[in-house]
Amino acid sequence: MALPRRSADSSETNVHGAKFLIVEARFYDVIGAMLLEGAAAALANAGASHHLVSVPGALEIPIAMEIVLDHAQKAGEPYAGAIALGCVIRGETYHFEIVSGESARALMQLGVARRLALGNGVLTVDTEAQALARADRNKGDKGGDAARAALALYTLKQDIGALR
Repeated sequence: MALPRRSADSSETNVHGAKFLIVEARFYDVIGAMLLEGAAAALANAGASHHLVSVPGALEIPIAMEIVLDHAQKAGEPYAGAIALGCVIRGETYHFEIVSGESARALMQLGVARRLALGNGVLTVDTEAQALARADRNKGDKGGDAARAALALYTLKQDIGALR
């Protein structure tokens, strides 16, 4: 099967009417707000909307995502995809490795198992300054990048006829 070549540029993505789930961890509120701003803008630029769920930290993101995705599916209103937003900053203990690794692992498992158009915007950084730079829409825009990743996967599903 031949697929059309597509650029990764989200300006070519048009998903009017598609609704995405954003699950954000607000442990670092300012960073979370910046990530959300970028993700929401990227979705809006593509013509998509979103539903927002907030959780305390990065470990809760995949669990909340699974709960909400299941509920939406059972209600006959599935999401087009999902975006995880949050931040884990290295501290003086091993906790950083556990939280960052387990959150990423669970998100990857969720995405593969569900064939979900998933964007992972959970920052894993050494310092708050690094997180702020990556979250800032005018610098790293990692929230926007996560949304664009989910949009790209959703568009792939559209292109090959894999939408349910």
